[in-house]
Amino acid sequence: MRPALLITLCTGMFLVQLDVTVVNVALPTLGEQLHAGLTALQWVVDGYSVVLAALLLAGGALGDVLGHRGVVLTGLVVFGVASAACGFAQSASWLIAARAVQGIGAALLLPGTLAVINQQCPDPSTRARALGVWAGVSALALPAGPLLGGVLVSLAGWRPVFLLNVPIVVAAALAVRKLVQPGARTPGRIDLPGATTAALALGAGVYAVIGHQAGAAVIAVTAAATFVVIEHRSADPMLPLGLLKSRRTAGATTISGAMNFVGLGAVLVFTLYLQSVLHLKPLDAGLALLPLFLPLVLLGPFSGRLTAKLGPRPPIIAGLLLGAAGLSALLRVDTATTYPTLLGLGAGMGLLTAAVVTAAVADAPPERAGIAGGVNNAARQAAGALGVAVFGAVAGDPANRPAFVHGLHTLGVIAAALWLAAAALAAVTTGPRATANAVARPG
Repeated sequence: MRPALLITLCTGMFLVQLDVTVVNVALPTLGEQLHAGLTALQWVVDGYSVVLAALLLAGGALGDVLGHRGVVLTGLVVFGVASAACGFAQSASWLIAARAVQGIGAALLLPGTLAVINQQCPDPSTRARALGVWAGVSALALPAGPLLGGVLVSLAGWRPVFLLNVPIVVAAALAVRKLVQPGARTPGRIDLPGATTAALALGAGVYAVIGHQAGAAVIAVTAAATFVVIEHRSADPMLPLGLLKSRRTAGATTISGAMNFVGLGAVLVFTLYLQSVLHLKPLDAGLALLPLFLPLVLLGPFSGRLTAKLGPRPPIIAGLLLGAAGLSALLRVDTATTYPTLLGLGAGMGLLTAAVVTAAVADAPPERAGIAGGVNNAARQAAGALGVAVFGAVAGDPANRPAFVHGLHTLGVIAAALWLAAAALAAVTTGPRATANAVARPG
């Protein structure tokens, strides 16, 4: 595969992953300038994540039917225009709406980058090397987010966090147009009812938590039940429910959700704690978050090798137990001390990621491994969006510093208990060994 093409595809995917975390360090600054409270700040994060999670599978299916080259180009254009709109936002509602459109672009772009690699690399060994680079760049986006965000906010404010995407997207779109050849299309139809009900269920669920709206919770449950019925009856379902009949697949998908629920929720409240309670500068806050994200990069390859040797169960259980212990750091925070490190949580997630995705696709037929991986990825994104909503709701407004710190203590207990329960689930569902059918992608 040509290096220029691989770099182009990795660039698009890197931007999608980067925008999951880069905005967190900018939240206190943009909140102050746009007069946005905690609820609005949660939606600045979740406006992107909810739409990305809800449309991720539909984006992949759209590429299969219409051709991934055109869908990737469309995703880049939508992502770039939305990034510009974010950078010029004059109100919190404007920014939230633009972030949602960013999520649409990301959902079109992300599945296509992987599909194009598969199309352009018919040789298995070449494809494996390309996917390894793709996964590595994806992992680097997570620690790069808070660090880059901290540098940009410190030097030029929060708007360049979004505006920097625009020239990169333009260059990537031109390169895709030149380098990517039109690929084969798969006959079929887009599961619009499934995509619509999935988006409604997730969006209403997050709104119910953030806005404390019981009516939204009823809508979310109804939409989720309708989604299951639609997928069960559909000839071309967005979510093939048969994949979840495997105990190992269902367990691994649930554990993946628990991982991102805690991980992304912790990033939100910890960032607010660093800047709004301890009053660290954005760059210092970004540096403080590196112990959470760097282990994802450093331990990912080790976890993959360990999973290949021992199967997914040992690294999953070890990662969950290590992360649960690391979450005890939240019990030690107060309104005046230096920040605790979340290294244990980061190391736990580093051990988890490759193993849990391997378990998720292990029981899928080879021709369905990509769909199984996509389902797992969508579950992680959806759970991460819900985690941001729940963690923000429990912690409360950081302006009330004593109550916010008490909320962090509560979250430390809840999150550790959730991961211990996930470890017990892993012990009975993930199985002693599994064959890796796909390359895991953090995030």
